[in-house]
Amino acid sequence: MNWLDKLRGQRPKTPVLATIELPPPDPDAPPVRLYGDQPMRKAWAEDVLRGEGVPINPHLPVIESEAEVALRAPREVAERLLALTLVAAKGVDFPQDEFLELVAERGALPLFTDRERAFVLDPAPSTHDRVQFSWRYEAAWALLWPLGHVDGVLGPPREPCDVDHLVDVIRDTPDLDDLAAKGLRRANDVLCETDLIYRYHWAVRQAGIDGKDPPAGLHGGVTMERHQALNWLIGYGERADWEEVGTDT
Repeated sequence: MNWLDKLRGQRPKTPVLATIELPPPDPDAPPVRLYGDQPMRKAWAEDVLRGEGVPINPHLPVIESEAEVALRAPREVAERLLALTLVAAKGVDFPQDEFLELVAERGALPLFTDRERAFVLDPAPSTHDRVQFSWRYEAAWALLWPLGHVDGVLGPPREPCDVDHLVDVIRDTPDLDDLAAKGLRRANDVLCETDLIYRYHWAVRQAGIDGKDPPAGLHGGVTMERHQALNWLIGYGERADWEEVGTDT
């Protein structure tokens, strides 16, 4: 089996998800300035969800405006994409010695977070950690899209991503500058996907609180990973580092 096949791997079917019940909004909080695109984007996203039979919480606030958001730089996105793809590969039981050779070949060790690096260098990580990191393929896919390597829109988070296509792009584009060469999609397109995943994630979490399966065939793991990746991309949480990026709903 070559490294490409091992990189694709076979993921466990069930990621470990946490269901969080968040407190209601603070009625005494100061008013937030709205730009024109924010309520329009919210209304559009709600229409999309309504058409798919996904429950809507009309009280969820708007997300950032195109006028105030600053997307991550394409090269930074490419670096995070590579790191996520590699840790996901390690999660599907890539042999350690061959995996470290691949990391060295791609010069990827500096790209990992502290938590990722500990996992990468651990010759015998726990099954829990393998499962969790294997799902980073979904976060990677959400970053492959804005770099122009996935056509169309991301679509509803119902099915795992096309790992074969993801791995082929990473394999065939060893230079990170080439991976980032197309630049990023328009901020409006990224924000529309981010607004959608925010509202999808609320529906998934609310179903968990209610003791139900995710509605309309949504996949909790895919939803969560996309949400973190897109929030990181738009600089959510004052441009928080990867491990600190929230997925509030």
